[in-house]
Amino acid sequence: MGFQHGLSGLNVASKSLDVIGNNIANANTIGFKQGQAQFSDVYANALSGALRDKTGIGAKVADIAQEFTQGNITVTDNPLDIAINGNGFFRMNDNGAITYSRNGQFHVDANGYIVNNSNLNLTGYATDANGQVLTADPTNLRISTAALTPNTTSSFNTELNLDSRVAVPAPVPTFDATDPSTYNGTTSGTVYDSLGNAHIFSMYFQKNAANSWDMYATVDGQTTPAGVPVGVTLDGGASQALTFDTNGNLTAPALPITVSVDLATINPALGATSPLDFSLDLTGTTQFGTAFGVNAISQDGFSSGTIAGFSIDEEGFINGNYTNGESRKLGQVVLANFTNPQGLIPIGDNQWTESKSSGQPLVGAPGSGTMGALQSSAIEESNVDLTAELVNMITTQRIYQANAKTIETQDAVLQTLVNL
Repeated sequence: MGFQHGLSGLNVASKSLDVIGNNIANANTIGFKQGQAQFSDVYANALSGALRDKTGIGAKVADIAQEFTQGNITVTDNPLDIAINGNGFFRMNDNGAITYSRNGQFHVDANGYIVNNSNLNLTGYATDANGQVLTADPTNLRISTAALTPNTTSSFNTELNLDSRVAVPAPVPTFDATDPSTYNGTTSGTVYDSLGNAHIFSMYFQKNAANSWDMYATVDGQTTPAGVPVGVTLDGGASQALTFDTNGNLTAPALPITVSVDLATINPALGATSPLDFSLDLTGTTQFGTAFGVNAISQDGFSSGTIAGFSIDEEGFINGNYTNGESRKLGQVVLANFTNPQGLIPIGDNQWTESKSSGQPLVGAPGSGTMGALQSSAIEESNVDLTAELVNMITTQRIYQANAKTIETQDAVLQTLVNL
């Protein structure tokens, strides 16, 4: 059986060289996972099941195991290059056929869908019109280029300090928005109507007694010739009284204050919904013995905008950035993991499919459960160690030569017998 031993040894060494060669060939393939040839010995059995010959009759290939160890992560300039740091696979859709990959080189096709180089769709969770993620069945992810519709201001928040040291003139002058001597401080911010038109909302503060102030407001600076605000009411009045306790805390009015803006009076040509009503919250406003100052100001409206770019965070959220300064979630990349990744069937093009051995896919958001995190503008390199593969190749070559030598020796022995 010497020939059979040698032939089986040549066969397994050849298979091992094939695997090593494939690893080396894919050293630069993004997301590639190296293989390893695993062998077992072979013995001949009698019909009874007992071993007839403990010498053995050679070796065979038991399996070509895949090694799903982490590859090095390299930074790139493409925000759609995504590397998985940890466990999991990208879930790809090929017209309904689901495959899995570690290659995160993606781009946007002509219809805005995120695809790989084989035009397979990257899947994940979609979002609704408000940017809320819909964690239902994964679907093909798409970067929407639709304009962001404007949002009418519904709340305006400001936190400021009124200077308690300011003297109260006697008599208190009539308020005139165009005359700074009739008020002690002013600040302004932007509000938006139903069409996304921006309006300047200005507030004026006039001290009229100890711990007592009057607040006035204008929109787009609209006043009468005498400086009286036009088209703006504060809780139904032309002004709003503010009172503070001896510790400088605002005690009245009850917050928030309802602001109503008659846009038909201020600028009827705009055609926006009128009146523009929003709540004004002065929570945190104080009256201390320091100079007038604004500590914070914010509001929730915005104009329309078009997408200017996007980014992907470690949890897989695709965040769209718009020309109006707003951002919205456009979707979330999902990952899939398996109880036995080595049971996955490689089908080429950096893709695997599930099998009975791998178990069913566990689909979830990056960073949850056993899923790894994502890194945008980065790729995961092949996990092939070229130095180790070259050493393995030399070792396997020697094994091949040694098995060839056993055949040569067996041939010499038989030749001797023939000569006798």
